[in-house]
Amino acid sequence: MRVQADVVVVGGGNAGLVAAITALESGHSVLLVEKASRDDRGGNSKYTRDFRFAHGPGVLGIEDEYSESEFLDDLIRVTRGQTNVDLAKMVVGNSLGVVRWAEAHGVRWQRPLPSTLHLGRTNAFVLGGGKALVNRYYRIVEGHPRATVMYGSEVVDVELAGRSFRSIVVRRGGEEMRVSGERLVLSSGGFESNLDVLREYWGEAADHIIVRGTHNDTGLPLLSMVKAGAGAVGRGDDGHMVAVDARSPRFNGGIVTRVDSVPFGIVLNSAGLRFYDEGEDLWPKRYAIWGKLVARQPGHVAFSIFDSESLGRFIPPFMPPVRAESLEDLVDELSHHGLLDPGRALETVREYNAACRADARPDYSRLDGLSTVGLEIPKSNWAKPLRSPPFYAYVLRPGLTFTYMSLRVGRDARVLDSSGRPFDNVYAAGEIMAGNVLTNGYLGGLGLVIGTVFGILAGGGEL
Repeated sequence: MRVQADVVVVGGGNAGLVAAITALESGHSVLLVEKASRDDRGGNSKYTRDFRFAHGPGVLGIEDEYSESEFLDDLIRVTRGQTNVDLAKMVVGNSLGVVRWAEAHGVRWQRPLPSTLHLGRTNAFVLGGGKALVNRYYRIVEGHPRATVMYGSEVVDVELAGRSFRSIVVRRGGEEMRVSGERLVLSSGGFESNLDVLREYWGEAADHIIVRGTHNDTGLPLLSMVKAGAGAVGRGDDGHMVAVDARSPRFNGGIVTRVDSVPFGIVLNSAGLRFYDEGEDLWPKRYAIWGKLVARQPGHVAFSIFDSESLGRFIPPFMPPVRAESLEDLVDELSHHGLLDPGRALETVREYNAACRADARPDYSRLDGLSTVGLEIPKSNWAKPLRSPPFYAYVLRPGLTFTYMSLRVGRDARVLDSSGRPFDNVYAAGEIMAGNVLTNGYLGGLGLVIGTVFGILAGGGEL
């Protein structure tokens, strides 16, 4: 069986939907191939909630300015310079434009949400979150006479003729079909949910990784294109990975699994030792490093410990923390969750407390310089003793959002081969190419911006 359309879009999250809408508005017929069912559609986009964008004061009710230069500086800092600066500048420079694009297509905004990520000055929050956004875009696509959406359809291969897209092989309902078109847009995400491939890169650590996003991102179109000679950026053993509650489901937990208590206390590994500076920088610029830090610890587990003075200062994950009236009882309880040396853990807490100022009053709204003294691994800001019972802890596991290994693209969203030459009619948008901009680290709200910028380009539009 063969199906044909002018533009074939693989993956129905934000980026694919933006590409589909753009192509439809240019007069093309569109076939959107979505692996998930209609009820489960939207990929990782349904777990998102905000756009980071450069703006002047007063835009969308945000009082303060967030300039393009500050945005770009933040991006370069969190990626530690591991970004394609040309593409990063393009994303930043068009960030306000894509917020306006989303608004013009029915997305509405709500007041910024208060949280430890401090995004109120920099981000626009979608009313109803990512699920509302993708539902709005699907209404546009499904209501268009030249659009078809195929749910429950997995792309298992991309077939090329030389440098041109010929067809994709789609498995649907136990049968295979070939879909062809004049233009192919790949927006089907990374391979974070493909446990076999994760094990190739991560080894046995892959069995302890919790995938925050959709179980549908197995990366077959990405891997098929790389096999066919497409260039790749980013490491296979790297990705946007945060610390999550160890009780989270293996897949599909979304944003509510993230643990934000790290800056408010200390983090121990299974040997009862601190292993990184919990106060290195403001949480929006460091929260995305903690998943990988946990993944590299013995047993791929860690423990975020804080006291009652910090309870309620951060948005909690979906389940309450472990609670005890004394530190001794807390570490004893954690010994049932993978803490192998509670005695050493208790000694570490006491050493940390002794290195803090007794009268410490942290200011979590800024880098307050309140540091420990004399520790090999300092806590550079917000160092206060753990002194006020009851005491609390979250057991942490690495939570993978998306993998950094991506298809290399140019400024027009066309996929490039390993020598840097573009394919004739193969484009990419969203997480499948986000590693061009995010080869390391993450900035909250950047994913939707990358997906929208490159979705417009991949769909044949102009910025």
